[in-house]
Amino acid sequence: MTGINRIVILTGAGISAESGIDTFRSAGGLWEQHRVEDVATPEGFARDPDLVLGFYDIRREALAKVEPNPAHRALARLEAEFAGELLLVTQNVDDLHERGGSSRVLHMHGELKSALCLACDMRSAWDAPMAHHPPCPVCRSPSLRPDVVWFGEMPYQMERIYTALTATDLFVSIGTSGAVYPAAGFVQEARMAGAHTLELNLEPSEGSHFFTESRHGPAGRLVPEWVDELLGG
Repeated sequence: MTGINRIVILTGAGISAESGIDTFRSAGGLWEQHRVEDVATPEGFARDPDLVLGFYDIRREALAKVEPNPAHRALARLEAEFAGELLLVTQNVDDLHERGGSSRVLHMHGELKSALCLACDMRSAWDAPMAHHPPCPVCRSPSLRPDVVWFGEMPYQMERIYTALTATDLFVSIGTSGAVYPAAGFVQEARMAGAHTLELNLEPSEGSHFFTESRHGPAGRLVPEWVDELLGG
């Protein structure tokens, strides 16, 4: 594909599912044991912080048992070899993109390995449990919560994302359901700006009809194939 100087890539749960991370829809997985309202909303945290902290402790601990897959590594190769501008936006809170070799990752829904202090609003790198209410590394208040965006909260760095979407030549969505806004609307923003839009997903998403082009199959196969094609082999 010629004339591509700016790329925005959006990744969702589907790219990490191939590494073994539970999604909302995972049968028998961690999410199936809890209502989303109880563990992924500000109201749920206010009602039972110990439940929520314990839930995210389990999710954080599970990261050590999974590895990046070929799709993560292919996107790292693209970052390293693409001569133009590249922004990788992920809805995932895991660190598989970084461990796969990507360094320019925007986590619009926050990160499991980050803590947000409700007392001083500071963020700190975090890899330990929170269920015992440890003190904030900055202000020492026992007021930490997972630095993840819950339902009803505003995703991070939206202005930067929309600015990139209005200037991009190519928008690629990988492993997303197309059901959760605002991310589900990114394809329309990019199309209005004249970008080519490509969906790489296991099956057609709810927003497939908005894309110029859709390819369906596992991300571990589709993404390396697409990166090879874009970089010329």
